[in-house]
Amino acid sequence: MTQPVALAAHDQSLVERYLEHVRVEKRLAQRTVELYALDLQKLGEFATQAQVPLLQVHSAHVRRWIAQMHGGGRSGRGIALILSGWRGFYAWLGRESLVGSNPVQDVRAPKAAKPLPKALSVDDAVQLAAFHAQDNDPWLEARDAAMVELLYSSGLRVSELTGLDVAASAAARGWVDLQAGEAHVLGKGSKRRSVPVGSAAMSALKQWLAVRASAGVAPGQPALFIGRTGTRLTPQSIWQRLKRRSQQAGLATPVHPHMLRHSFASHVLQSSSDLRAVQELLGHANISTTQVYTRLDFQHLARAYDAAHPRARSKTPGKG
Repeated sequence: MTQPVALAAHDQSLVERYLEHVRVEKRLAQRTVELYALDLQKLGEFATQAQVPLLQVHSAHVRRWIAQMHGGGRSGRGIALILSGWRGFYAWLGRESLVGSNPVQDVRAPKAAKPLPKALSVDDAVQLAAFHAQDNDPWLEARDAAMVELLYSSGLRVSELTGLDVAASAAARGWVDLQAGEAHVLGKGSKRRSVPVGSAAMSALKQWLAVRASAGVAPGQPALFIGRTGTRLTPQSIWQRLKRRSQQAGLATPVHPHMLRHSFASHVLQSSSDLRAVQELLGHANISTTQVYTRLDFQHLARAYDAAHPRARSKTPGKG
């Protein structure tokens, strides 16, 4: 085990005074004081190796040490915690008029890598979309099948799905145009977009609408997807129904609505390699970090969709 590097006497005195300050004046818990001590031990090791007294540390030193810690495998979150400890130490030194500026003040830890979105394989996605439970209530079966097909077919957010109405109106947040094979939705930032709806989803929607109409739904209820009480479904209820359906379909992983959105994007992108088309279909405001807005002709999007999406076309010609 590596032995801690000994600090110069003056630096050691500064560290001990600061730890006494946080223990006595700030009344921090003993465990917190111990963590601060470890942070400052790390700072002292870097400073000693660089032959820089603690009072002469600059931002360039701190950034170099961050790079060393990151290169050594320390996580962004771990580095951020260490920097917080260092920042507090130099803030105290500033209040004691021992340093003119805080060398850690504007230094930030490396951003942690974002986890990859969870997407189903093509086979699993099609297995879920094609699943039909024989023992389910026919009313629930028709509705749930239409929801799954539409989520996977068009990459909708769950809030966009719940906002769909049966028909277009001045008050409608979204609706499906069966004749055109398009869904019109209100996305994030009140941004409207139109997305194509595949033939399998169109067929499921028509079946659901027929069942819905025969169930005696109140004439004034515009919502496309409703519960047994006749009210618009909530995102939470759709999460529950989709999780249950994925388990019934034999999938190893419980599926949630956003997983189908990820699957939609992943499968279209794998087949078409058209990143901008996928961006427009999903209603994203930017590609990567460039903040570039892209407007593409809808017909181009429809052609990319028809050519790429696993369920854009019927398996049996002439049906759907």
